[in-house]
Formats: sequence, structure tokens, C-alpha cells
Amino acid sequence: MIPGWVEAASVALLAVGVGCALYMAREMVRHPPKMAVMRFVWPLCALFAGPLLVWFYHRYAGPEAGDVPFAAKVAKGTLHCGAGCSLADLICENLAYFAPGVLTLFGMGTIFSTQIFAQWTMDYVFALATGIVFQYFAIAPMRDLSVGEGIKAAIKADVLSLTSWQVGMYGFMGLAHFILLPAILGSSPDAGSPVFWVAMQIAMLAGFATAYLPNWWLIRAGLKEEM
Repeated sequence: MIPGWVEAASVALLAVGVGCALYMAREMVRHPPKMAVMRFVWPLCALFAGPLLVWFYHRYAGPEAGDVPFAAKVAKGTLHCGAGCSLADLICENLAYFAPGVLTLFGMGTIFSTQIFAQWTMDYVFALATGIVFQYFAIAPMRDLSVGEGIKAAIKADVLSLTSWQVGMYGFMGLAHFILLPAILGSSPDAGSPVFWVAMQIAMLAGFATAYLPNWWLIRAGLKEEM
């Protein structure tokens, strides 16, 4: 059984994330970014990065921001990828929790005997699709590309970025699911517990860390737009 104080602390951390996301949503209304898709990126990333994301936005992206160093531009490009992952994971983890039968479409009972691996497969498929959509609306308008060319460019920009993000995210979630949470709590909670979602917040930060250098290369190579 999860101690009450752990549940309470988890709820508080999630509330901070939601509060920061609502704040960023208000900022997007007050100060719409030049790149329209970023209106969704900032609130979605605030769900896991919280006050750190709010600080970064005001320092390097808000109306009061000054010169933006290349390292910060890479961070914004990495967050662009993370927003797609965040949205996909929110949808997929809740879908798997409330309708677990959907996991049979992603190998549960045939390829996988452990549910978490089928969940990760579903997460990856949805995250990749969402990420390509996000990249399309970032790249196609800036380069004035046709639909087909825009999709190809979005795929080139997103597959490496998204995959490198998922490596960090899955790495931490696997560590939490199989080792850390069972050792600390005696079990690994599912998506019905706030503890699970706090672990997901940390996993997203791990995903940012593993995706940062690939995004640096993608932007330098001209495969991904500076944000």
C-alpha cells in the first residue's frame, strides 16, 4: 500500500505542473508565438517541467526575452519534440488504463507477456504520429512546402528526435517500474495513481536529456528548424 504522504506529495507535484500549464496557456493567449504550433508546446511541456519551463520561457522565448543562444534554441526544439510525446503518453496511458483490451493491438498476449512493453509500443506509435504532425506544422509553413514535401521533411526531423526522447523516457520508467518503486513502495503503481504520473514527469525530463544532443545535430544539419 502506498503511504498517504507519498500520495499527497505526488498530488501536490502534479498540481504544480497543471498550474504551470494553465499559466502557460494564458501566456499563449496574451502573447501568441510566431510559430503557431508552439502555442501547444509550451503548456504541454509545463505539465512535466513545471516552474523550470516557466522560467525558461520568460528567459528565452517570451516577449521580454533578449538574444537567444544556440543552446537555448536547441532546448526549444527538443521541447517541441517533448510536447508530442507528452500528448501521446497522456492519451495512451489513460486509454490503456481504462480500456486495457486495446493493448492486444500492440502485441499484448502475442508478442509481449508483460503489459508495460505493449504500452510502450502503443506510446511510441502514437508519439511518433503526433510528433510528425507537430513537425509538419513547424516546418511546412516556414519552408513553404507542399503537403507531401512537408510530411517527408517532418519525418526526417522527428524520427531521430522522438526516438532519442523515448529512449530516456522508457529508460527511467523501466527503472522506476521494475526496481525503484517496488523497492520503495513494495509495488509499482499504474496510471490510476498520482505516483505513476510523477514518475512520468521525471521520465519526461530524462527524455529531454537524451534528446538534446540529437536535436542539436538535427538543427545544425538543417533537418529541423530553429525555434
